[in-house]
Amino acid sequence: MRNHSNEFLMNSEDICGITAIDKDRVEKVEKNLPEEERVVEMAGFFQAFSDPTRLKIILALAIEELCVCDITAVAGVSVSAISHQLRYLRNLNVVKKRKQGKMVYYSLKDEHIREVIRTVTEHIHED
Repeated sequence: MRNHSNEFLMNSEDICGITAIDKDRVEKVEKNLPEEERVVEMAGFFQAFSDPTRLKIILALAIEELCVCDITAVAGVSVSAISHQLRYLRNLNVVKKRKQGKMVYYSLKDEHIREVIRTVTEHIHED
């Protein structure tokens, strides 16, 4: 894994040498951007993938439906920590739960989540 800590520092090669706004391009982009409320909603969705524990949960559930105890074993954190993360992921519509007797099983909400995982996996393995 690469160290990304210094990769995000901006230098003069990363920005235009002059200020020149292309009004037509800007208008085209603004016209096609989602509404601000949708952008905020999308940012919240992507936050689901930004925490290593949540991501491990998502990756595990992409393989198999699991109960809370199984997720705890896979993620290597406490039941309370998993419970907190699962609630967070449910609120973002990333995972769903199913109760069977005293057991609670979790799975991904839909195939779109698997597609996000596939796309990101392909992207990070590109050279």
